[in-house]
Amino acid sequence: MKLIIAVIKPFKLDEVRVALSDVGVSGITVTEVKGFGRQKGHTELYRGAEYVMDFLPKVKIEVAVADDVVEHAIEAIEKSARTGKIGDGKIFVAPIEQVIRIRTGDTGSDAL
Repeated sequence: MKLIIAVIKPFKLDEVRVALSDVGVSGITVTEVKGFGRQKGHTELYRGAEYVMDFLPKVKIEVAVADDVVEHAIEAIEKSARTGKIGDGKIFVAPIEQVIRIRTGDTGSDAL
């Protein structure tokens, strides 16, 4: 089992959700976050004054998947989140040692 964490642009969330659903991912966790990478933020004008926005709004998606679905899920996120412009985001993949469904006590891939 793997945990896929993707940080994407907020307006791409619905497209990513649909793409993940199409490859069989049944549940995701979404968090609104702020951050920056190579783009180092940007400047904005507000009431005639220029402000540097160091942290840009992003969405963090967390998805736990079985090993046989990992590559399909990564592809789905990549294709649906890509705009071709700077700041499209990142995808991280980490192993999961154990999963337990609290309601039923199911463990492992049965709990996903």
